[in-house]
Amino acid sequence: MKKLFFGIVCLLASGFLFAQSSDNIDAASLGMENSAQQYLKEISVDKFEVEGFWRSEMSVDQGITLSRLREGSPEGKAPLADEQDISTSDIYILGTKVDFYHRGPATFKILAEHPLQVEGITKTISVWAAGRNFNHELYVIIQDYSGRQYSLKMGLLNFQGWQQLSIAVPTQGDDKSLGGIKQQDYHYTSNMGIKIIGFEIRCDPLETYGTYYLYLDDLRVVTDLFLENNRDSDDVADDW
Repeated sequence: MKKLFFGIVCLLASGFLFAQSSDNIDAASLGMENSAQQYLKEISVDKFEVEGFWRSEMSVDQGITLSRLREGSPEGKAPLADEQDISTSDIYILGTKVDFYHRGPATFKILAEHPLQVEGITKTISVWAAGRNFNHELYVIIQDYSGRQYSLKMGLLNFQGWQQLSIAVPTQGDDKSLGGIKQQDYHYTSNMGIKIIGFEIRCDPLETYGTYYLYLDDLRVVTDLFLENNRDSDDVADDW
């Protein structure tokens, strides 16, 4: 009985000593010191100022569509901090016109002539939209690090005037089973991030009649540029 009691006391004492010493473990030894290192910045990816860079398309049995630049700007849109002291062209918006053939399911896309590469790790994507108060849904089409495409819902277009729509990009962690969108490979530090392909509009079947107009302006992202800014200056780019 005495031996059993002595063993219990020793076990409790050793547990107490381990608990005490664990409080002094350096977080750096666990690889946690860089978990909060970020450099977030909002940048404008495209202001829709170049004629012919964006085009729209839809199935030939659903209707016809056309995209072109129009003069205008969303009321209440504030310039980015980096743009306040420089002269940048910002006088156009992108207009898209759709003529539906009949009521029913319909989808049209607004696509860039070539994918727009976003530097860093993208956290959010936003765009100003005027959807004329229809129950159509706006999606942004992106391409991940491995070339896979995703459509992320930005919101309904059922509002009057201009509104800025935003979506958070679900990022992929170390545990790939948790899903998310792959934006980098830990083996490489170049060519990270996503590419923006364009937009997809999924129409409400009850409102696919007559002519529909959609206007977009100032495609922006909030991106983490920490790794971009801390890349070794003598590193070799894997782009050959």
